[in-house]
Amino acid sequence: MKSAFFTLCFSVLTLLPFGVSANGPAPDQLITKLCDEVVDILRSNKPARGGDTAGTVRLVQEAVLPHFNFRRMTMLAVGRDWRAATPEQQKRLTDAFYGMLTRTYSNALTQYRDQTVSVRPLRLDPAEKSARVQTEIHQPGGQPVSVDYVLELRPDGWKIFDIVVAGVSLVTNYRGTFAREISLGGIDGLIKSLETKERQFAQTTQS
Repeated sequence: MKSAFFTLCFSVLTLLPFGVSANGPAPDQLITKLCDEVVDILRSNKPARGGDTAGTVRLVQEAVLPHFNFRRMTMLAVGRDWRAATPEQQKRLTDAFYGMLTRTYSNALTQYRDQTVSVRPLRLDPAEKSARVQTEIHQPGGQPVSVDYVLELRPDGWKIFDIVVAGVSLVTNYRGTFAREISLGGIDGLIKSLETKERQFAQTTQS
């Protein structure tokens, strides 16, 4: 599912006149602004486009990841086993999942090659607390890819908690992998696996 994160930064290049609510930007406007900023950074940042993953990690952490609800993403990916985890285990799971996704997404950003995106207008009832922003990625020489962003309204604004690529949910995709890890080594086994993979990826990108 690396493609899910590869496509996030390209989700909108056409700015549409969506409104701003009392809780900050509307969902589609938030994704528009977020991805516009990231694309601007990538276009002007030669090291990022040249494969500087460490530098791109910092860009992602500063500009992109604050707009994700990683606790809910982790909870959904772990599934029913989440309730069996202690508060400390839940925190470690969330931190480890955050670290892994940060590295994966940052590495994907370095491969930006001028993809373009179209977004479907969102008509959202003011009372709604969740939203699904639909976009389509246009890749040179390839078929368009549909990418939907699922968001929830939090006290500090709209947060992304799932990405659906070509009909496949990111958190659902991870759920199968996590379930297998838990069946073999329990919650601690999953935590150790995630932390090990994150460390290995960090060492690879720094070498």
